[in-house]
Amino acid sequence: MAASKSTRSRKRRTRQFPQVAGKIVDDVELSLSTDYRAVHIRFQDKTALTLDLQPRFWITPTLADWKTGDCKLLKQWRPVHS
Repeated sequence: MAASKSTRSRKRRTRQFPQVAGKIVDDVELSLSTDYRAVHIRFQDKTALTLDLQPRFWITPTLADWKTGDCKLLKQWRPVHS
């Protein structure tokens, strides 16, 4: 059985924040704890842009034959994401 290859293209998503264009950055802080993850960008005019980071993971199921000691890919399914 031949390995299937994913033909899905990954779309690059971008987001712009025109409200902060031209502002001067005063400080950048990374907050990492078990229940809160964020990047805080503070500007000189005392405003801030906070990027709240949410966990996300991908699982790519594969079936492989290791009888010869080398991996022979038999089947690969589409990734599943949270």
